[in-house]
Amino acid sequence: MKIHVLQHSSINTLGTIEEYAKTKNYRLESTRFYETISSPELDTFDLLIIMGGPIGVYDYKENPWLRDEKTFIKQAIEAGKPVLGICLGAQLLADILGAHVYENRHMEMGWFPVKAPGSENKPEFLEGLPDEITVFHWHSRTFDLPAGAVQLFESEGCKNQGFIYNGRVVALQFHPEVNEDRILSLIKRFGDVMANGPFVQKKEEMLGQSKYLAATKEFMFLVLDKFEKMI
Repeated sequence: MKIHVLQHSSINTLGTIEEYAKTKNYRLESTRFYETISSPELDTFDLLIIMGGPIGVYDYKENPWLRDEKTFIKQAIEAGKPVLGICLGAQLLADILGAHVYENRHMEMGWFPVKAPGSENKPEFLEGLPDEITVFHWHSRTFDLPAGAVQLFESEGCKNQGFIYNGRVVALQFHPEVNEDRILSLIKRFGDVMANGPFVQKKEEMLGQSKYLAATKEFMFLVLDKFEKMI
């Protein structure tokens, strides 16, 4: 499987995604639209992953390259490529698919559980994944579900934590790709903007959570295995 990643910041490292690619001996390449005007060719990858970043989906004035990136993501979706969006990536998918992205009532920063909404019509994508898992969050925005999308996860602090669209496009608001180094880099870079709130942990509570890190790594690997079967 050939994986292509869209990155939006030098600190948004690939974490467990890179571990997965190395374990499977899969090709892993990336593009940063804020550094280049060139888009990857659609036939050069099997799976597109859109990472997080410290910008908003409507910040065109500060980031004019966003329009080109959105166009490329839309082309990938229309071409039937499997796509995974994480945090900002999830918000970009929601926007591209016609939903609204806006400030969430609560900022979420730290380790908090997400769960699959109770339903008799459980999406096939959730089969084999935990119904509830504690994952790492780092966001202030959320999104409405696009028309035709099915909700995957929710949390106490944010209703829409993920969705699947057309069986091949998956958005996750949380960060299953993080490792300890990634969390530490986020704290060092953006720790000064952390506000008080019911879903904002202290920095020391975010670090050293080996149990949660191991569980989210397993979750990320399971999710990527599901994409592998789509190819």
